[in-house]
Amino acid sequence: MVEPHDAKRAGDTGKAKGLTSDLAARIRRAQDAKKVGQNSSEGNFEKDMSGMSRGLRLGSEFVAAVLVGAGMGFLLDQWLGTAPWLSLVMLMLGFVAGVLNVVRSAAQMNKAASLPTGADQAQGDIDK
Repeated sequence: MVEPHDAKRAGDTGKAKGLTSDLAARIRRAQDAKKVGQNSSEGNFEKDMSGMSRGLRLGSEFVAAVLVGAGMGFLLDQWLGTAPWLSLVMLMLGFVAGVLNVVRSAAQMNKAASLPTGADQAQGDIDK
């Protein structure tokens, strides 16, 4: 005949209360560990961005800067009567501002992103 499996653990008194308190303690530890992981990732959302979301963010920053520059130039041209010169100048300034925003944002995203696993090993192989 098969003997029953002994479910006792270290520090267990053999009572059902000991099993539930052990389980409750393990659940509490797992929940605390999960909270710590969530808190550390909340401040750095750029680390979890996908490639498409990064591209959309960079593209929208560039387009917004160009549109704002062109809009300001158009409005200044209408107000001062200097058409089309201020529109062209402000369009170029918007383009430059857009490029600078994209470069700055891309640098921040690259800085926040972690190296993939094994990337440091591949770099070490190249140096040898």
